Amino acid sequence: MIMKKILPLLLLGLLVSAVWHLCADDQVTAKLLGLFPQFDADKNGVLSPQEQALAVDAVKKNYGEHWSMQVQRLLAHAATSDKSVTAESWRRQVTDFGLPPTVQTVMLAMRDGKKLATDIYLPHGDGPFPVIFSRTPYNRLGFKGSANGFTSEGIAYVAQDMRGRFASEGENFPFIGCGWGEHQDGVDTMAWIRKQPWCNGQVGTLGASAGGITQNLLAGAAPEGLKTQYIVVAAASTYSDATYTGGAFRKADTEGWLTKNKFDPHALEVIHAHPAYDDYWKQFDTRLKFPVINAPAIHIGGWFDIFTQATIDEFVGRQHSGAPGARGAQKLIMGPWTHAIGKTPAGEMTFPHANVPGQYSEARWFEHYLLGENNGIEQEPAVTYYVMGDTSAPHAPGNEWRHANDWPIPATETPYYFAPGGKLTTDSPAAKDATPVEFTFDPANPCPTIGGNNLELAHGPMNQNPIEDRGDVVLFTTAPLEKPTEVTGRIQAKVFVSSSAVDTDLSVRLCDVYPDGKSYLIAEGIRRLRYRNSYEKPEPLTPGKIEEVTVDCWSTSIIFNQGHRIRATITSSNYPHFDLNPGTGEPWSDTGPKVKQTNRIYCDTAHSSCLLLPVVTAKAATP
Repeated sequence: MIMKKILPLLLLGLLVSAVWHLCADDQVTAKLLGLFPQFDADKNGVLSPQEQALAVDAVKKNYGEHWSMQVQRLLAHAATSDKSVTAESWRRQVTDFGLPPTVQTVMLAMRDGKKLATDIYLPHGDGPFPVIFSRTPYNRLGFKGSANGFTSEGIAYVAQDMRGRFASEGENFPFIGCGWGEHQDGVDTMAWIRKQPWCNGQVGTLGASAGGITQNLLAGAAPEGLKTQYIVVAAASTYSDATYTGGAFRKADTEGWLTKNKFDPHALEVIHAHPAYDDYWKQFDTRLKFPVINAPAIHIGGWFDIFTQATIDEFVGRQHSGAPGARGAQKLIMGPWTHAIGKTPAGEMTFPHANVPGQYSEARWFEHYLLGENNGIEQEPAVTYYVMGDTSAPHAPGNEWRHANDWPIPATETPYYFAPGGKLTTDSPAAKDATPVEFTFDPANPCPTIGGNNLELAHGPMNQNPIEDRGDVVLFTTAPLEKPTEVTGRIQAKVFVSSSAVDTDLSVRLCDVYPDGKSYLIAEGIRRLRYRNSYEKPEPLTPGKIEEVTVDCWSTSIIFNQGHRIRATITSSNYPHFDLNPGTGEPWSDTGPKVKQTNRIYCDTAHSSCLLLPVVTAKAATP
């Protein structure tokens, strides 16, 4: 390679910076300068358009498409009005190539007069240039490395502190200026960028986690000139994906993130004041905006990420319901990762070949959509996903990447019924009067969180044995599997339940039980029962009345190996991942009343509680 590349390094945990570093060293400079005398056939000190074309073709043959496009861009910038290139103009272009960009900081006024700190990194040369735009709550100065790499490719970079963050003015509340609400800071900045003489009108966005959420919200505002996006581990709805999953407050992550990043303490008060899905949350829900989103995008997520289902939902929504430009032009990559994309181990498991697939790098994506390179990335499969498997058996099925044209992939929704004696079986319930399984949840002694889709707590697949002998935990487990069973898609639990209280929670964990008895968490979900019918209008339970409740456990892809067992773990808490249900129908209060909640799970023919698993056939599972 005649170019030094450091492939994307995603340091995720809400503080994320994507790095793509491309620079010209002395050897590269010498090779570029050497092109001129090599193709100046008549030795007149000028490269004609025909001679330039020969040089570009030779570079493509010897060094590939990327470098031929780079040379073509350098020649275009060096060309005079008659499209010829002199030796001196070529020398200037090559000398400038790879030099650190020029940097300017402006305090950019938004529509309400508040000024946001905005760094502008410009390539050397005349321009105008396409632009990559990143907004962050974590300090815009962290984008210097990314900016240097992109500017050496002829792409300007703009990095901005969000409203109220670091050097920016305004209220220090998360995401309030990112979308289509009262403050539209992303839209205002986009409009300003496109008016600058150094911008050619084409703007892409880049970022992960909070930097991905702000991209989703910007796309929902449908700003003019948004050419493309590269989105890593991001929420689609800050209500259901980040703050109130299943109606239960994501306590550890929400409180930890707000406190650690020093947001205004009143931000948490506002969140607590809106436990239901109301107009406050709708201004941060890009699922409502799919029909106006019009940009191609890559969406990268992990099976154990805090935003697993959100990444998939954003892809599916844009791919099928987006506006022209977005519809059919999305890519989805899902790997065996936590919030730290590309890193292994995840929890207590190490998955082989778990690197981010290189063909979907941000370098290749922006080379195509911002620089116009015909590198074939738009022809890559729409979906690339990792099928997990037994990590203790070297030749077990799974632990491999697969491709698909869409999501979800074909699968059969298969009920695994809860049966008396703690059995989990594909046979329909036979007993008409099976005794329900009863347990009592005491808010003073909650079932603890062990791994899962966390940020602030230990995360990923972890052994659940320490909680499985608790009196408030109910287990339903299959017999050892006679053959490997692939489950790829969205997991749901359909549970018939009654409670002694007017409110309670159902926490469901899907586990892969290894032959040695260790029970590893694969997927999880929770449902606050006062939101069993609607997240907008809570309804108290009638004590003793049987209710049918659906618990969304998000999505996964795994092959449960032969000899393993599949387990559903049911309880009424997962603390402190989620807050506790006091059983009174009211939000938790440290000083308010709490009641014990005696809950019954029904397993008879009229109330067939089950785990719904998307089972993939052997034929469909072929890579």
